[in-house]
Amino acid sequence: MEMRNQNELFNKSKELVPGGVHSPVRSFKGLHTTPRFVEKADGAYIYDTEGNNYIDFCMSFGPLILGHKNTAVEQKLVSALSRGWSYGACEPYSLDLADYLLSRLKFVDQIRFVNSGTEAVMTALRLARGATKKNKIIKFNGCYHGHVDSMLIKAGSGLAGTSAASSAGVPEGTAQDTLILELGDKEGIINCFKDHKDQIAAIIVEPLPANNGLLIQDKSFLEFLRQITKDNNSLLIFDEVISGFRVAFGGMAELTGITPDIVTYGKIIGGGLPVGAIAAKKEIMQNLAPLGDVYQAGTLSANPLAMVGGLETLTQMVDENYAIVNGYTQKIVTLFKKWLNEYNDGQFSHYSLISHSSLFWIVPGEEINCVDKIPTDITEKFNPLFEVLLNKGIYLSPNAYEVGFTSMAHNDELIAELEKRLWN
Repeated sequence: MEMRNQNELFNKSKELVPGGVHSPVRSFKGLHTTPRFVEKADGAYIYDTEGNNYIDFCMSFGPLILGHKNTAVEQKLVSALSRGWSYGACEPYSLDLADYLLSRLKFVDQIRFVNSGTEAVMTALRLARGATKKNKIIKFNGCYHGHVDSMLIKAGSGLAGTSAASSAGVPEGTAQDTLILELGDKEGIINCFKDHKDQIAAIIVEPLPANNGLLIQDKSFLEFLRQITKDNNSLLIFDEVISGFRVAFGGMAELTGITPDIVTYGKIIGGGLPVGAIAAKKEIMQNLAPLGDVYQAGTLSANPLAMVGGLETLTQMVDENYAIVNGYTQKIVTLFKKWLNEYNDGQFSHYSLISHSSLFWIVPGEEINCVDKIPTDITEKFNPLFEVLLNKGIYLSPNAYEVGFTSMAHNDELIAELEKRLWN
């Protein structure tokens, strides 16, 4: 392929696209290097337009649990592509995926496919409000649920009900219906239900918060959320867009044994193609149009390529493969810990790693399970580390708050190569 200069591509992109990127985290903001323009990928590697290759720990921010360009998934996609790639009509491929999922996810009865995790969350919130006839939603500081208006809210003064938008363009009225609390704050949640009696439609939570660091929650807190929502005739929404099918086939709902009322999925469920989904028991799902009065629609929903790609991916992720990928992850975490302590006379020795299943977070601190414990200078400390690793051919997400992902392609051979690059 023709070599194309990264700087020239980024300069051109900035003329054509706001900030030069289609998603802000890709911009390398605050870094002293140009975003890498990826031309191709294979296994655990990505290749830029200048011919450089990198061990990839971003993995498209999580969907590629089998690795890039898995052969069996590619064959299924090529076969589907030969038949057509968008119908806007009923098709059998989504039925195959839905049947496979529901046969194994015993805590839900029905599923509806959409086009992204953000769209899944948007629909789940509307469904919760429609099913309960209540308007307010509790969310937690440090949990990211896509760029839905009502989820782009942060606590103005740290008190529920005094929320302010985190983005321009979010109406004040929208912010007022989102109640912000801190992860682990049981007393605050109890008081919030008292202050907004019979007004709270749902609590939405990432049971494994992994989009603002990796903030692992105690199971007792999630059990508390389950009980208090039941006690107040509210719904519990698990946002498993990241954790679903990654920590286990049934996500954190399976690992904890806690059954949410509504669960949202994305990423892995489409095998790396644009996808999202919401799932719940039938009595909740049947509030959706055309049966109920909660409207949701999408021209590209249940796109046939995403459906076959997702089914092949999930068919390969049998239980023993979760154990295998988790084992690879622990070896990688151990390597990174050793290198961080040894590099350049301990330049990065203040870093530690927090990990869960096939996710890890390199962070200057330990036992961080809520936003308040994240170091305020985390970005300034992370950027030099990112650039050192990038120069060694190791690609992390270019943002201190993002986690790393491994895959079945991060095998022992890859780990040996990682070790060479780290100490090179």
